[in-house]
Amino acid sequence: MTDIASGRADAPGTGRLAGAISDSAALIGRHMRQLKRTPEQLITLTLMPAVFVIVFGFLFGSAMQVPGDMKYQEYIMAGIFVQVVLGNVGLTAMGVVSDLDNGLMDRFRSLPISRTAVLIGRTTSDVAVVAWSFLLMSVIGFAIGWRTHEGFLSMLAGFGLLLLLAFATSWLGALLGLVLRNASAVNGVSAVVVMPMSFLSNAYIPLDGLPGWMQGIAGWNPVSSVVLASRKLFGNAAPTSAHQTFPLQHPVPMALILTGALIAIAVPLATRAFEKSATKK
Repeated sequence: MTDIASGRADAPGTGRLAGAISDSAALIGRHMRQLKRTPEQLITLTLMPAVFVIVFGFLFGSAMQVPGDMKYQEYIMAGIFVQVVLGNVGLTAMGVVSDLDNGLMDRFRSLPISRTAVLIGRTTSDVAVVAWSFLLMSVIGFAIGWRTHEGFLSMLAGFGLLLLLAFATSWLGALLGLVLRNASAVNGVSAVVVMPMSFLSNAYIPLDGLPGWMQGIAGWNPVSSVVLASRKLFGNAAPTSAHQTFPLQHPVPMALILTGALIAIAVPLATRAFEKSATKK
């Protein structure tokens, strides 16, 4: 008897897990080789983040004031990193829509591979693109004055938190792509999600300068927790006021909780959406 979810014959749980891991690794490798064959695609995906660093960090740096003695170039980097991570929603969603349109998903369904591995291959390879963008952005940021001040391990923890969020947003993008199945709809929905959450947060400006009611909204925005957590791990956090919202008083644990919750919701929903689309064939 064949397991519909994986396309494999019944086997012990460990064997099925090993097969899913092997399938996932193969599909991740396939997506990465595709990027290697089309380097212009990788350049396009990483050019905009580099422009963000230059525009916000270099051109606006002299005009923006941050509480304390911190340079705006150091304050802004965590916000730009999170902006790129949020853009991963649209990146993965468009990739899934493209795979649906060109029949690649149908070919995967016809193979005896784990269904989950198909989505893992897509989401993990997109996270790898985000990691590459981080590397390029960090080099440019260093050139314009960004520094970390909490040690190497804390810096790695900051990037680890950001990549964990990238993994979560990639699965959210996969869910959107499977549900919407249309490039125009994906662009519209991802913009509605990403833009307000990015700019109604502490990503680019200190919240103390906002009106009181808007400070409350921005303080409870999950993006603000992740941005502040990254700043603290990088040693780039500006002095904060004593009347902050609860998430901003505990940014690191709140960022982990919110990111974990997004993964716990998006992964099973995306997997179910993929299975549902497969049964319609």
